[in-house]
Amino acid sequence: MTAHRRSQPIAPTGPTAPSSAPSEAASPDADAALARHRAALQERFPLPPQALSPLPHATRDGATAGQRRRPARLLAVALPAAAAALLAWQDPAWRTEHIATGPDRRASVELADGSVVELDTSTRLTVSRHLRSRRLVLQEGRALFDVQASRWRPFLVDAGSTQVRVLGTAFDVRRRGDDVMVTVLRGRVAVAGNHADATLQANDQIHVQAGTLGSTAPVNATDATAWRHGHLVFDHTPLPEVLAEIARYSGRPVRLGDASLAQLEVSGVYRTANADALLTLLPSFLPVRVDTPPDADGERWVLPRPGRP
Repeated sequence: MTAHRRSQPIAPTGPTAPSSAPSEAASPDADAALARHRAALQERFPLPPQALSPLPHATRDGATAGQRRRPARLLAVALPAAAAALLAWQDPAWRTEHIATGPDRRASVELADGSVVELDTSTRLTVSRHLRSRRLVLQEGRALFDVQASRWRPFLVDAGSTQVRVLGTAFDVRRRGDDVMVTVLRGRVAVAGNHADATLQANDQIHVQAGTLGSTAPVNATDATAWRHGHLVFDHTPLPEVLAEIARYSGRPVRLGDASLAQLEVSGVYRTANADALLTLLPSFLPVRVDTPPDADGERWVLPRPGRP
C-alpha cells in the first residue's frame, strides 16, 4: 500500500512583493512624521472657517435641523408682527369711560393725555382710548375741549353725523340731536359732515344740521363759550335758540307755540342760574307771552301776545 504525505507550502524565493496595507510596525513612525510637519502644513494651507465647524445634524429627508427650524423661527416672528400691524390698522379701543352731568351741574375732566374737557350742564360724553387715536362721542349737550398736541394720535370728536378732528387746539361743540355747532377758540380744526368738510380757525363757528355743513361765520369765541363762567351771551340770537338754552339750564322744556315767533331775536348777557327769570322777562321786550298749561307736565309755551300785529 502506497502511503500519501501532505505537501507543505513552499515559501517564495526572491524579492518580497510590496503590500498595500501598512504594517503595524510602520504606523508609529508615520504618525510621528505627520506630527512633525502638521503645523507647517496648516500654516501654508489654511482651511476655511466653515471646514473647521462641526457639520449640522442631518434629518431623514436630507435637510439639516437648522434648515428645518428656520421656517418655524420666521413664522414665530412674522405672526406677532402681523397681529400688531392688524391691531394698529383697526385702532381698537382699550378703555372707555362715560361722563354725564345733570341740569344743574358742570364738570371739568382731565384726560390721560393731559387734554381737558369742560362739560356744560345736561351733557353726556363717551371717552375712548385707542392705540392710534383719541376718540370722544358727544351724545348730547355741550363741551369745550382743550387738546394736548399729539402728532401721531389725532383727537376726534363725533357728534352724530358731524366729526371734528384736531391735533392740538381748543374748541367748543354743542349738540342737540342732529343739530351741531362748532366754535374754535385756538388753533385749527377740521369739521366733516356727510358730504363735505371745512377747516375752522380761531373765532370761527359753523352750524351743522343733519350732517349738512353751513357757512363758516366769524364769532367772538369768548362770548360763545361764556357758559363756562355761568353766563349766556346773546347777540341777535334767534328766539328758538334762546328757548333751547333756557330749557337746558332750567331742566324744563320750553316750546315755541307759533312759527312766526322764530324771527324774533334776543341780545344781552344773562346768568345760567337764572334761566327761568329770563323766560319770565321775555314778554317785557318781545311781543310774546309765556303760558304753562295745567296739564302740560311742566312744559312752558311761548305764544304770540294778544293783539300782536
